[in-house]
Amino acid sequence: MPDSDFEVTPVANVTRPQRFVFVLLDDFSLLSFSGALEVLRIANRMSGARLYEWKLAGESGTAVRCSAGTEFRLDMGLEELSRDDTVIICGGLGVAQASTRKLLNWLRREARRGVGIAGLCTAAHTMAAAGLLDGKRATIHWENADSFAEAFEDVRLVRSVFVADGNRMTTAGGTSSIDLMLKLVADRHGTDLSNAVADQLIYTSIRTDQDTQRLSVPTRIGVRHPKLSLVVQMMEAHIEDPLSPADLAEEVGMSTRQLERLFRRYLNRSPKRYYMDLRLSKARNLLMQTEMSVINVALACGFTSPSHFSKCYRAQYETTPYRERGSHAAHSAG
Repeated sequence: MPDSDFEVTPVANVTRPQRFVFVLLDDFSLLSFSGALEVLRIANRMSGARLYEWKLAGESGTAVRCSAGTEFRLDMGLEELSRDDTVIICGGLGVAQASTRKLLNWLRREARRGVGIAGLCTAAHTMAAAGLLDGKRATIHWENADSFAEAFEDVRLVRSVFVADGNRMTTAGGTSSIDLMLKLVADRHGTDLSNAVADQLIYTSIRTDQDTQRLSVPTRIGVRHPKLSLVVQMMEAHIEDPLSPADLAEEVGMSTRQLERLFRRYLNRSPKRYYMDLRLSKARNLLMQTEMSVINVALACGFTSPSHFSKCYRAQYETTPYRERGSHAAHSAG
């Protein structure tokens, strides 16, 4: 029962609690998991009723560690569930390695039985690998978006905080799991309860599936100049087919020389250098997060010559693309 020092938010038509099964992958994100779980716990407390219950599951059935190193004891393995259950896969670092054949087969089986399935943080990768997102809208943490788009062309990837497409749900990581769970509480028990839960969490702005996950360009670059922000947005949207400085300048109604001065004044580098940094950053993500060949990574980042790509990459990161991939693979295996 709730404490006596706050007002209970009553809910109607509560017959039996809804059960969530949290499937914890190796190195899962603790923030995404705990945010989702706390919404359920506080909803029970604020309603004065047992609206939700939950179990922790995993492939081992015994224990699993989060990315912060804390070990969690599991309640169950990958067992057959009730059709009324909702599975929440909690991803994090190394999600591709954590998405084992046993796990994917179990997800496919439960999906065929009609179980609702959600993926937190990087777990959209697990769902997509199981074929559960084909033809559906989904989101994933922005750092993994490039590799996800390359690997799963049949999924309609968006950059929203969370996405609910039928009984398939995905979030972008971090606190976005709170937004998704607040939506589920509101859908089932009303906005009064979801707002009361948000108040308890000191969560002052509940986001919807229309909100984007990244900070705005002006906030990220620390400059509030509309034309500069627009040019950076165009650069980010044209990594595979880079635009020339002349084309960028023309799009915002200035000369190439004016664009050059704008970048040097606010970002302390030329437009060409800034653009190259963006392309190489994407290349590094693809090398470490996908199995794409180095040549295909180069093409995806606007380099038509592998030798030029390797030269630029070495100048930026003091290693070659091949060595970068090899050292990352060795570190992951260790």
